[in-house]
Amino acid sequence: MFIRRTTTNSKKTEQVYYTYRLVEGVRVGSVVKQTTLLNLGSHFDIAQSHWARLASRIEALLHGQASLHLQPVPQDVEAMAQRCAAQLIARVPTPDSSLSKAQASKDVDRFQEVDIDSIEMVRPRSVGVEHAALSCIRASGLQDKLTELGLNRPQIAAAVGNIVGRMAHPGSELSTHAWLQRHSALGELIDFDFESMDLNRLYRSSDALYKHRDALQEHLFGAAKSAFGFVESVTLYDLTNTYFEGVAAAAPKAARGRSKEKRSDCPLVTLAMVLDGSGFVRKTEVFAGNASEPKTLKEMLTALSAPKGAAVVMDAGIATDANLGWLRQEGYHYVVVSRQRARRFDEALAVEVQTAGDVTIKIQRVMDADRGEAHLYCHSPDRELKERAMDDAKSSAFIAALHKLVDALAKPGATLSLTKAMERIGRAKQRYARAAQHYQVDVVPDDSGANVGTITWARHTKEGSAAMFPGVYCLRTTLIDLDDATLWRTYSMLTQLESVFRSLKTDLGLRPVYHQIERRIEGHLFISVLAYHFVHTMRLQLKTQGIHESWQSLRQTLGSQQRITTTLTRRDGRVVHVRKATRPEPHQQRINQILGLSANPGGTHRTVV
Repeated sequence: MFIRRTTTNSKKTEQVYYTYRLVEGVRVGSVVKQTTLLNLGSHFDIAQSHWARLASRIEALLHGQASLHLQPVPQDVEAMAQRCAAQLIARVPTPDSSLSKAQASKDVDRFQEVDIDSIEMVRPRSVGVEHAALSCIRASGLQDKLTELGLNRPQIAAAVGNIVGRMAHPGSELSTHAWLQRHSALGELIDFDFESMDLNRLYRSSDALYKHRDALQEHLFGAAKSAFGFVESVTLYDLTNTYFEGVAAAAPKAARGRSKEKRSDCPLVTLAMVLDGSGFVRKTEVFAGNASEPKTLKEMLTALSAPKGAAVVMDAGIATDANLGWLRQEGYHYVVVSRQRARRFDEALAVEVQTAGDVTIKIQRVMDADRGEAHLYCHSPDRELKERAMDDAKSSAFIAALHKLVDALAKPGATLSLTKAMERIGRAKQRYARAAQHYQVDVVPDDSGANVGTITWARHTKEGSAAMFPGVYCLRTTLIDLDDATLWRTYSMLTQLESVFRSLKTDLGLRPVYHQIERRIEGHLFISVLAYHFVHTMRLQLKTQGIHESWQSLRQTLGSQQRITTTLTRRDGRVVHVRKATRPEPHQQRINQILGLSANPGGTHRTVV
């Protein structure tokens, strides 16, 4: 074996560049023919003085030998040798190579005596998650769509690598790059050498994905609609935000705002999502971290061209009177959480609805003829327990602050001015406003009129407050012809969107954001959205067969399968390399069966040298 450099002229630019190949000389009769075993590409950075050492090291690895050089092989040469040997073993050899001839020889039996001590298992690479994700991606037609949009094969491979990486090993693009190079067998499944791919190609692929965001979202939603046969009926809308590591000074959308993750110490960016009732993404948009949530609705739905008459489901933060008026004007229906603080509930007028978790929800309907709305006052026992616990905690803290004042007055010779006492009580009321509104605090001066004599308090629960009706919340809707149970279940779909945000952040590497350039920020967020689409697709398929596990659990199950090269020496001295996937565990076999996946992703490659 040896390394050959070839001069090539670019037809487009007319520039001269070099390509590098691993070549082997094969004797055919009296003639020696040179055969290319491996194309090393144009970005071959091994110094020419090490080419001979590299070639001999590749040959030694193929023959199961240790390095014959007295001097240690340089790290970059060893890494390149390992990579090249692995590629030769993992691919189907070319018909005219000596490796192929040895493998195809008719006198080579399937059953041979081998030296047990020579057996080695090398180059383990994860393949289970990659196989499932790639199968789902191919079924969606994403790769064909990317080709249609003008992306070439390396760009598509990098895009697939970004998406699958986010599903299997969530993190930054830098983390994904290391995973693709060192830990994953994805390259074998799509016949692409990720080990030679630089990080910038991965970054540029995220740019390309986000550039075609609208076209890709439309394509994937259409593919899901066709595959599952659902009918568009409900539009779910909500926003979340995530934080940056660093100041993100070059990103105009990075801004301080109210963090949903309690990270107001960091710049934020807001991700808005519109989902169909099926759980599939219709549209996403990235807004500034301090964006006003209500002002985003019109822009999102207008750009989406949502069908008239569709029901829009959203939380109280977006459900302003102005937004609801605009929805009515445009012909949309809505089911939203009311912003009004006043609550009411008459259990005698309520109907009962059973949740999927067998919890009883009580609903009282009140018509608002002026707006053409129905108000549904819903009582949840779980919500009541939560609200009572929160109220008790706040009340205890408020009363403790008052007791602190009383205890101070009880000390011998202690005095407290009325002004100072009112200031301290005011601060306590401000800090524990949720509880303080239900207490009447009386401060009686002493004989001097300047200092406090006694401090007393009594609870008077505020009429119409949450504390008066714990566990009750109000839904507003224009779908007045639907029954209470249907309306409540329609609103409960919004919890699905909340679970999507949780999945994006915890399972699919949405946070934190390390980029400082705006297009890279948007690309990073969009990769997580694409990853969610394929995760949701697989989970829906599995749910139809009774598997309701989280993606984190499924990822752990699928992640146990690896591709491994087993190397062993035969009695005749020849070395056999067999590369194949490990046998899937029983639970994975069930998943594979439902998803229609092969038990041996990547197939079996056998090379004899």
